[in-house]
Amino acid sequence: MTTSDTAVDRASEGDPEVVQRDRVVIRFAGDSGDGMQLTGDRFTSETATFGNDLSTLPNFPAEIRAPAGTLPGVSSFQLHFANYDILTPGDRPDVLVAMNPAALKANVADLPKGGVLIVNTDEFTKRNLIKVGYEQNPLEDDSLADFAVHQVAMATLTRGALEETGLSKKDAERSKNMFALGLLSWMYHRPHEGTERFLREKFAKRPDLAEANILAFKAGHAYGETTEAFAVTYEVAPAKLETGTYRQITGNTALSYGLVAAGQTTGLPVFLGSYPITPASDILHELSKHKAYGVTTFQAEDEIAGVGAALGASFGGALGVTTTSGPGVSLKSETIGLAVALELPLLVIDVQRGGPSTGLP
Repeated sequence: MTTSDTAVDRASEGDPEVVQRDRVVIRFAGDSGDGMQLTGDRFTSETATFGNDLSTLPNFPAEIRAPAGTLPGVSSFQLHFANYDILTPGDRPDVLVAMNPAALKANVADLPKGGVLIVNTDEFTKRNLIKVGYEQNPLEDDSLADFAVHQVAMATLTRGALEETGLSKKDAERSKNMFALGLLSWMYHRPHEGTERFLREKFAKRPDLAEANILAFKAGHAYGETTEAFAVTYEVAPAKLETGTYRQITGNTALSYGLVAAGQTTGLPVFLGSYPITPASDILHELSKHKAYGVTTFQAEDEIAGVGAALGASFGGALGVTTTSGPGVSLKSETIGLAVALELPLLVIDVQRGGPSTGLP
């Protein structure tokens, strides 16, 4: 049976038409508290499990906790996956998931004509529209006519799905990112067992929250199945890659493994003195797992203490490392100068966020 025959058969049974694609770029965007990085990471993991080749681009706001619902506070995660070997996270998204007006305004210019736009309508209140300079609701005028727009009341539907759990309205609404993940997983035929397992492990100490997130995920999946708004779903076949063992890896994880390898190669103990800051914190998290390879991690009380400890470790004969993002480099500058004056080796890793405020000091 050909691909087109399959689509016709499924459509004739009342199911959406299934369209085959060789590649897709999806961008999840919302407020920095909406969990877009977690949503994107989970979709990525399931896509890797499915066998697609992929590349991602997490985008963190550079500001120090910008006000909710404002343009500087928008966080996004872009994923490019395909049935062949790819090298970039994609230039423009084919699908944009916008959790609020700020996310829409900050990202809609990147969506090409004919692109799919999924919008959380619950956040399109008059107050939120004014925050980002919308004089009229873009969902009610013709400004989005060039796109295939799907309006979904994600918060309302999530609250409804979690009504019997006993969670407060605020806690229930926090799971709306999992509703979005469930909907996109249905649209692109992604596996979901791994996500349920991940949520139970992540919230092992709060099984009520684990089950709430799983319920929200399933509600999003069920919404896709039952609503008539989505006439099409998409399939991207697994990539045909050389036979071998593959793993999903980020730049921070790869860098962490490189530091472990450097210690093993040189015979030096590795010491990381660091103050947690997005998006560099993952290096601290990863290295803390590798004590068996002579790695010591120290979570300092501030950036200055972190680099001071790293330089002290270098003075004592260790491979001294400190990690940070933009503003931390400024705070570490005196100790970096001391390292130069003393001619002590010190590895400073800057996992940069581009943008105003603390992004490029």
